[in-house]
Amino acid sequence: MTDVLSTRPMDPPGAPRLPPPREERGIVGWLRHNLFRTWRDSIVSVVLLVIIGLVVVQLLEWALLSARWGVITQNLRLFLIGLYPADEAWRVWLSLTVVSVVAGAQAGTRGGYSRTIAVWLIAGQLTVAILALLSPMGPLVAAAIAANAGLTLVVQLATAKRPLPGRVLTIGWLVSLVATLVLLHGGAGIPVVRPDAWGGLLLTFMLASVSIVLSFPLGVALALGRRSRLPAIRLLATAFIEIVRGVPLVSILYLSSILLPLFLPGDLRIDQVVRAMGGMTLFTAAYLAENVRGGLQAVPRGQVEAAQAIGLSGVQIDRFIVLPQALRMTIPANVGLFISLLKDTTLVVIVSLLEILGIGRAVLAQAEWLGASFEVYAFIAIVFFVLSYSMAHASYRLEAALGVGRR
Repeated sequence: MTDVLSTRPMDPPGAPRLPPPREERGIVGWLRHNLFRTWRDSIVSVVLLVIIGLVVVQLLEWALLSARWGVITQNLRLFLIGLYPADEAWRVWLSLTVVSVVAGAQAGTRGGYSRTIAVWLIAGQLTVAILALLSPMGPLVAAAIAANAGLTLVVQLATAKRPLPGRVLTIGWLVSLVATLVLLHGGAGIPVVRPDAWGGLLLTFMLASVSIVLSFPLGVALALGRRSRLPAIRLLATAFIEIVRGVPLVSILYLSSILLPLFLPGDLRIDQVVRAMGGMTLFTAAYLAENVRGGLQAVPRGQVEAAQAIGLSGVQIDRFIVLPQALRMTIPANVGLFISLLKDTTLVVIVSLLEILGIGRAVLAQAEWLGASFEVYAFIAIVFFVLSYSMAHASYRLEAALGVGRR
């Protein structure tokens, strides 16, 4: 005799009814299930926990009692903006305000990965504000940076109640990009500060963000060009991708720094920072094109044939059917590429640009801070970890929202 609903054999008459298995919850259940399930697991877990505990104790003892963190606080302005003129530094903080407002509006309207980016932005600004309070930059700069963090939160809460249209957000990001470039470089009545004077975290962020923004559409265009039916376009796209991917980034930076000025007219000069951005953009676009091409090949051919059967053109098929699926599938690979690009910004030191790692080396060359290399490199490592982890965490949220790997 079976249960009609579940088709599971019913218990025979008189059989004892066992209670359902007890589900272990909480931290004790997690530890028992993951670390102390068997006696072998328990021994390994105890040994590893002891080793980790000793390492953590030694690190804390060094960080709290022996480390010379004055090398960071006394040179904080150099680590943040490099050789940017001190009397013009307000332009950097104002551009940060513009980005904070747009990021807060994006987080409140979209949520998800946008909220993750806003949270990391707020936490980062509050951390910098605390460091600025302990440095010669003074309480005024610390208050301005902390106000940026508060403004981001206020805009996020306001737009969560009254979301903005997507078109307004797009226009906001474009306006913020133009405003940031005008503020940092100058023009329109503002004194000009050439990009060669940029440095520190400002230069690192600008190199990474500009290269990411510009390389994405270029990489997608190259991927589509490599699959084009026109032989000339396909040959050019393939040649560009294979040539750029066949050489290291260092060689491209050298070419943009040394050889490119030789081919320019005598009255035309391009700043070193702009040339580095161009080289990193082309390098990243070639790798991104291959990631996108893999996503394009993963889209079932039947979907393309079905779209052709209902009369869609080739452009419509790529725009509405093929590309959305390909870009969705390549999110992990592309984010990994962007994180690598962020860390590769340290290579521009070979072309005499002082990003945050170059600033750290310059600070260690001062007689006052000889022997403080571990503190400097630990600080730089923490900065890169925070930036990389925030990008990765935002990527996880975006993948979860789009259902990557689940549907």
